[in-house]
Amino acid sequence: MGNPLYELKKEDWNRLFPIHLEEHNPEWKRIFQKEKELILSKISGFSPERIEHVGSTSIPGIKAKPYIDMLIVMPIEYMFSEDLIAALAEIGFTYFLVPKRDDIEAYMSFGKGYHLDGTKSQIFHIHMCSSDNFTVNQLAFRDVLRRDGKLAKAYEKLKVESAAKFKNDRGSYLLSKNEFVQEVIKSTANPA
Repeated sequence: MGNPLYELKKEDWNRLFPIHLEEHNPEWKRIFQKEKELILSKISGFSPERIEHVGSTSIPGIKAKPYIDMLIVMPIEYMFSEDLIAALAEIGFTYFLVPKRDDIEAYMSFGKGYHLDGTKSQIFHIHMCSSDNFTVNQLAFRDVLRRDGKLAKAYEKLKVESAAKFKNDRGSYLLSKNEFVQEVIKSTANPA
């Protein structure tokens, strides 16, 4: 039997999992660490180069969707490995391919904690890529916002406005933040 998450259409995701922001929770750091250890227990044989807490829950002091986002940098030879996908499935992760688009190479995405019956549990996202993938720039974005509280608050303001406008449109919510994120990443590559 197939995974029911694969059957969801965009409208279903928007209805079942609307955008909801919460005040920063210091427990998110501990929750990440615990999940990281579980993940490492399953994938250490694939030699992950890094497992990092990224996304808004990794930036103290700003509101965030209460999802724990992780970036896993993986050696290129293990990318898209069926064995790697199976190892993460053993601990509840569902695999989604993120196809190549524009200048961004394809990468692996995994989700955990999504329940169609309305049951609530901690949601985790894994963004898995090789070290030369643009997705690795999530680290630079996180680090800049951790260092610059004023910029972090500007990002939070944008997120709050976007969440109010796009509560049931996950794609538009993400796109509404894209220009801000790209500008911050560009500034790290070309500091003034």
